[in-house]
Amino acid sequence: MRIAVVGPAFPYKGGGAHHTTELAHRLAAAGHEVVVESWRAQYPGFLYPGQQTIDEPEGEPFPGTLRRLDWRRPDGWWRAGRSLRGHDLVVLAVLSPVQVPAYLGILAGIGRRTPVVALCHNVLPHERRPYDRPLMKALLTRVSGVLVHSEEQARLARTLTARPVRVAEMPAHLPTPSGTDGVSGVSGAADAAAEAGVRKRLLFFGIVRPYKGLDVLLRALAEGPPDVSLTVAGEFWGGLEETEALVASLGLADRVELRPGYVPAAEVPGLFAAADALVLPYRAATASQNVWMAFEHGLPVIATRVGGFPDQVRDGADGLLADPDDVASLAAAIKRFYRPGEPERLRAAVEAPDHGPLWDVYLATLTGAAGVTGASGTTGAATPGAAPGS
Repeated sequence: MRIAVVGPAFPYKGGGAHHTTELAHRLAAAGHEVVVESWRAQYPGFLYPGQQTIDEPEGEPFPGTLRRLDWRRPDGWWRAGRSLRGHDLVVLAVLSPVQVPAYLGILAGIGRRTPVVALCHNVLPHERRPYDRPLMKALLTRVSGVLVHSEEQARLARTLTARPVRVAEMPAHLPTPSGTDGVSGVSGAADAAAEAGVRKRLLFFGIVRPYKGLDVLLRALAEGPPDVSLTVAGEFWGGLEETEALVASLGLADRVELRPGYVPAAEVPGLFAAADALVLPYRAATASQNVWMAFEHGLPVIATRVGGFPDQVRDGADGLLADPDDVASLAAAIKRFYRPGEPERLRAAVEAPDHGPLWDVYLATLTGAAGVTGASGTTGAATPGAAPGS
């Protein structure tokens, strides 16, 4: 099949770019002819307050990547769509409703005969604006089918469109340092974590936004064991000064390390090796790579019962679950985690998952979302961009 994937790729960073690239590698390994239609300018700066691009790729860039899309050039949207006519499938990677005007322009260029799937990382943002729902409705009513990553998201999508909506769990698309397959760095971090014993340090990793519940974690930390510390590593989308003030007011200045800013892939193994567990105190979630990332690095996970976390984390086996937006519940989970022998027991049960079968299902579901036939449904051999451990 001739398949075009439209979405962010290097030099853009983050989960969306990793997913687009890994998806292209997996589709190509399955025998498809793949092109990635990406951006040279995706958003105006005021819509994305964090760092948008990086200088060094994280993982292997997909060779068939074009960078013709520009939010400042609507005429280019139609031309890009026109060039995709005749493909057997076009996949629109939807990370934000802000992308919808460009995607509508691309759809106008594609026309009606080419099957198009909207691959929605989130059907609607966790922090919504008045225009989000009408924009997403305009897009989802114009595509052939929709792919989402949870049943909850499927129900939401069906309130916006009568088009077929399919569900597939999001498989791993983990960042790896440039020039490596990620295996050596990950295994080294896991070995270091196992040998270090109990560090009495937890890790919060990734972009800091209100729905991710860092404030809940800080309050729970203040109620938990007094000798446990926390590292917060990631970009703050606002709220850094408020977080610093909360840390001070809770008396946690000597127990909380704030590392604001994007964390390059080369620095990730050291962060995980220095922690006993990754904490995901989200108020809401759909799918997250952070559980897989923790497991790849040999760490158990303390997470809330939202989104896909209860399916990824085996409560009491390789991690612990707490109620969302509940300081007492999260504090109790941290106390439980640090009972004598518990960190070692949970860590011993962590296994790096085999993502190959999950990718097989994902590719089959993706092509089926548009009613496309002829997909092999297999990822084939390991690819340069494949996630470590897959």
